Parts: sequence; C-alpha cells; structure tokens
Amino acid sequence: MDDPQERFTNLYDRHYRSVLGYALLRAERAMAEDLASETFLVAWRRLDDLPDPPLPWLLGVTRNLLRNQRVRRLRSEELAARLAEMSSFAEGDVADRVTDRHSALAVLAGMRDKDVEAVVLASWYGLTPAEAAQVAGCTARTYSVRLHRARRRLERALNPALSITLQEQA
Repeated sequence: MDDPQERFTNLYDRHYRSVLGYALLRAERAMAEDLASETFLVAWRRLDDLPDPPLPWLLGVTRNLLRNQRVRRLRSEELAARLAEMSSFAEGDVADRVTDRHSALAVLAGMRDKDVEAVVLASWYGLTPAEAAQVAGCTARTYSVRLHRARRRLERALNPALSITLQEQA
C-alpha cells in the first residue's frame, strides 16, 4: 500500500475506537474526542515512521497529549462513571453480577491511576507487557511489576477475607 492517504485511512478505521476509548478513560467526552483527533494528526505527520503494530504507539501519543493538556487528574467518581459506561458483561444474567460490578467499580475508582491503567491495558486492550509498557512510558519489567501489584491490590480490595488472612500471616 503505497498511497499515504489510503494507509492513513486504514490506520484510522482500525484504531480510532481504541484510541477514543483510551482517552475516554481519562477525560470528558469532548476532550477525549479532541485527543483522539490530535493523536491521528500526529500519526498523519509521522505516517512513514509508525511502528508495527501501531496501536501501542497511538495509545502512547494519546497518553502524552493527555499529560500535556491536563491541569489536574480526574476525580475517582468520574473515572468510575466512565468505566461503568464502557463496561459490558459477557453472556449470563447481569442481575447476578450487579453487586460484584458495583464493588469492582468502587475499588477501581479508589485505585491510583497507574494501577487502573495497568489493569485496563492488559485486560481491555489485550496488549502484551512490552506494548503496554510503551503506552505507559516505562520498561516492560516495570509495567509487569506495576500490573502484578495492581492485581494484588484489586484482589485484596474485592476479597476482604483474603486481606485479613494476609495481614495475619505477616
């Protein structure tokens, strides 16, 4: 595919929703849409330099744009609301999971942004540790440690009995 416009169109069609979804985790809808647009503007300018696969790079650009534009971090309640909007359940009776869902969202809302980001990049986007590390702006080893710790915190918060047992063993 030699035509730059066609390459860019394919890139945009394949990855716009993922970039917008990532931005929605961190910003209000209008700002997230602007960030996604700016991300693809950067991609257009650097079209010949895009790595393969491009998604981690695009998410990294979005992350950097967010960092540059934000005055202060979103409150945890706003994050929980966005997660609730974006989350969906697999097959099964949703009513059976409402309590677990509220608990999980409350726990995620109370977690540090870096912990939430580590879990989201692995779980929602299915990125490898190397790809997720590129997005997070750290090494793959640092990301793996961050993900491990975030999962432990999440598990402890969701299962208070486990937390008590771990404290007793210490």
